[in-house]
Amino acid sequence: MSVQHPHRTHPRMISAAIADSDHHLKFEKIRLGAPRRNEVGVHIVACGICHTDLSFLSPGVVPGHEGAGIVDQVGSAVTGVKPGDHVVLSFQSCGRCDACENHRPVDCEHFSTLNFGFSRLDGSSAYPQGIDGHFFGQSSFASYALVTEQNLVKVDKSLPLATLAPLGCGLQTGAGTVMNTLKVKKGDRLLITGTGAVGMAAVMAAKIAGAKEIIALDQHQHRLDLARELGATDVLKTGQERNLQGTLDYVIDTAGVPALDTLGQQALNDGGVMVRLTGAGGATLSRGRKILSVIQGDSVAQEFIPKMISLWQAGKFPFDRLLHFYDFEAINQAAEDSRNGKVIKAVLRWRQHA
Repeated sequence: MSVQHPHRTHPRMISAAIADSDHHLKFEKIRLGAPRRNEVGVHIVACGICHTDLSFLSPGVVPGHEGAGIVDQVGSAVTGVKPGDHVVLSFQSCGRCDACENHRPVDCEHFSTLNFGFSRLDGSSAYPQGIDGHFFGQSSFASYALVTEQNLVKVDKSLPLATLAPLGCGLQTGAGTVMNTLKVKKGDRLLITGTGAVGMAAVMAAKIAGAKEIIALDQHQHRLDLARELGATDVLKTGQERNLQGTLDYVIDTAGVPALDTLGQQALNDGGVMVRLTGAGGATLSRGRKILSVIQGDSVAQEFIPKMISLWQAGKFPFDRLLHFYDFEAINQAAEDSRNGKVIKAVLRWRQHA
């Protein structure tokens, strides 16, 4: 009787949501290559929808970067997980450059290539010709994903994977900006513009940190009502802002609206800090005020995702209140509901795991 090598890996036929020329997602059966020695094959159970996914809907692209699932195959160099383990997926890093070795994966010198280059670091792809995968090292708008140990976090099997999926990007970015980047402390005052998943995570994290004043600003009243329930001490509706001139220590901008950016800058006190989470930033203002651009909340996913889970289990970080679940087959409806603000965080679930 022959014995199968424990590290022998195989290609998979998978179902993947692929963007078309109309910016819609259509499911196709494609052949995904076998995991390499440093890769892990994961059956996707669920995946959150992030606005970054929606901005990359070019023909042939398989988006998805807030996946969660069950390990199926591991390459020969993989030591941290085994088949059957449950994992949450986050951003990709190389694990070898100076930044990675110094515990700063968000500053990985290959960050752009690994997360937005639609290929492995060596330029190869496990996807068929004409299909752009490896988005954030996962492309988890699919039934199966190839990842590495750098972008997976092992979690307890008793926890609901569909609930944990969105921790890998948006929630990590919002909460991490408060806790890791700004290190908000008791008595601080801050404004959060935009109360989507990133902004709501920042609100909850600021409450945990003991901030004295947590102001949430948004155009949707139902979101502001929830923000107040989750920790905001005050809420402002877009167009009805009051004068905040020079009163705040921090501003976290998740909206990317020029008028709100200006409002935020004016609201900062001397030495205050504004964080732009929409891709812009870098300028230094007068009176010691600063503007920062932050990636993934300056987080090490393997440390910060378990921290968020622990806070959630303790009832301090109720991010599950932001989630709205959809079958994967309803992916275009979920995307539209995310675009128009009908839901805060859409999470896709494969029906067999729902």
